[in-house]
Amino acid sequence: MTPGKLKVGSFAKRVFSAEEADVIFVPFFATLSAEMQLIVNKGVFRKKAGNEDYERQRMVVDFLKQTEAWKRSGGRDHVFVITDPVAMWHVKAEVAPAILLVVDFGGWYKLDSKAFNESSSDMIHHTQVSLLKDVIVPYTHLLPCLPLSENQKRETLLYFKGAKHRHRGGLVREKLWDLLINEPRVVMEEGFPNATGKEQSIKGMRTSEFCLHPAGDTPTSCRLFDAIQSLCIPVIVSDNIELPFEGMVDYSEFSVFVAVSDALQPSWLVNHLRSYSSKQKDRFRHNMALVQPIFEYENGQPGGIGPISPNGAINYIWRKVHQKLPMIKEAIIREKRKPPGVSVPLRCHCT
Repeated sequence: MTPGKLKVGSFAKRVFSAEEADVIFVPFFATLSAEMQLIVNKGVFRKKAGNEDYERQRMVVDFLKQTEAWKRSGGRDHVFVITDPVAMWHVKAEVAPAILLVVDFGGWYKLDSKAFNESSSDMIHHTQVSLLKDVIVPYTHLLPCLPLSENQKRETLLYFKGAKHRHRGGLVREKLWDLLINEPRVVMEEGFPNATGKEQSIKGMRTSEFCLHPAGDTPTSCRLFDAIQSLCIPVIVSDNIELPFEGMVDYSEFSVFVAVSDALQPSWLVNHLRSYSSKQKDRFRHNMALVQPIFEYENGQPGGIGPISPNGAINYIWRKVHQKLPMIKEAIIREKRKPPGVSVPLRCHCT
């Protein structure tokens, strides 16, 4: 733990009384707990009996519900880190009122199939997550940062490395693969930026002008943040994507957003990317270099012990949480004045 004298640069200030706190951080490693269970005994993950992850979830939630702080707010001012869709699987409904730090909403939203028809778009219902209260946080990037001063000529037009076959919304990836695989100056590689593929990914992203970011099993992935650190202009083909720190970061200043319907037209995407001038691409990379630190969790100190980077991901997350406070405090006060037994239905599905 960082000594008090080294805790400088943080937007958030720790207090030791719940009454003094704007929010209460719950230090439970929900994703790690889920991954441990999946490794030890995947077969019981969706069950409760014999599931140690469920037992840990239950222990955390039961403890919190006994505290005066939870009773006072209904958990609305508590902050949970849930960066995997399967984390807190069995207690999602119970922690839903809280502020959830998530990498996207892909594992939470359900499409309302009854509202879907040819004349209307999908209505995504905010049953447990919402941009009004929750915070989208960046994935941890896997590739090292490339400073703008070290950027070199890029011969490849468009680069992608990842799994071709995905499920749900990721089916678009397979279609894009088949459309792009034989296009000149386009590289489509199967694999992941792990120990064996990391060097290949570094080379691919640093020598390409654009990096493809299609939807996978969820709308986003660490690939987007690897592209930013590699100064490879992201091409985002993911209609339902939510991005970290929007309102504080303008992604259109360094990314290309393409509708799935356009991207799936033969030759449309490569022709569109070829239309960007060298000046436009240089401006994108310049803007990208400015935001690289925002998506960095590490502070550069041994063991992470030391001052927090003022413009790093941690501070941006807490700033975003701070922006939610007026809405959260209003919800807590509104809940207090309801007579016993009264339930007010949701009146909107706000985006």
